[in-house]
Formats: sequence, structure tokens, C-alpha cells
Amino acid sequence: MKLRPQTRERALTVQALAILLIAAIAVGCKGSDQTSSDQAEIKALKAEVKELKAEKEKAQMVLNQGAANTNARALATAVQAKAISAGKYDDKLSDYVYDMGGTIPINPCTGTATGYKLSKSATTAEVSAEAGTLCGTWTPMTFSLTL
Repeated sequence: MKLRPQTRERALTVQALAILLIAAIAVGCKGSDQTSSDQAEIKALKAEVKELKAEKEKAQMVLNQGAANTNARALATAVQAKAISAGKYDDKLSDYVYDMGGTIPINPCTGTATGYKLSKSATTAEVSAEAGTLCGTWTPMTFSLTL
């Protein structure tokens, strides 16, 4: 994934500031040696680093949500292909291991390969990722299928 120029520039700036903060602490610029300006700058750098970490965590959650939806879509494709061949839907996740290339992909929001919902009726099925607890609050996409 490429970062937008502004985001990349901000990340590099914050990274450079974090390095300066670490360097200042490492050379012993502590306590009475610090001016009030130094202390204010270090405090601002610490806040900036904390903010960057929070942004990174949030971005990772969004990426994981996308991955969970993508995996559910691939599973929905396998469910539909098998249903067309069999003339009916199957709602056992384990029955799609072969169709998925030998393994069901891990849902990054649950941390498991069983983190998907399959429901069926005679001529329809729905597939979605489970929301889990690792991706924050979100609503997974539901893929509706029809024979």
C-alpha cells in the first residue's frame, strides 16, 4: 500500500522527531539540564509519537477489515461454485477447504479460520466475515448468493 505524499511526509517527520527524542534522552538531557523549551519540545514529541502509534493501529484495523471482507468474498465464490455443481448450498465451512486451495484463510478480525458465517436456505446462501474483536467496531459485508 502506498501512502499519500502528505501522510508519508508526516510519518517521516514524526519518525525523525521520535529519533531526536530518543537521542536527547540517550545523551542525558534530563532534569535540571533541560530548559523549559527543551521540556516543552520533548513533551510535544512524546504526544506526536503517541498520536502516530494510534493512527497506525487504526490503519491496521481498517486493513484487517478489508482483508476479512476479501476472504469472505473468496469463500462466497467457492460456496457458489460448489452449489452450482451440487445443485444445493452447503453451510459447513470445513466442506470448502479443498475448494479454497487446502485451507480456509484466517479472518484477521477473529484470528481464526472459523471466523466466517455461512447460512443457507434451499436456493440462497449468505457468507460474511465475523466482526471479531481485533478490528474495532465495524460491520462486515454480507455476500448474498442465489442458485
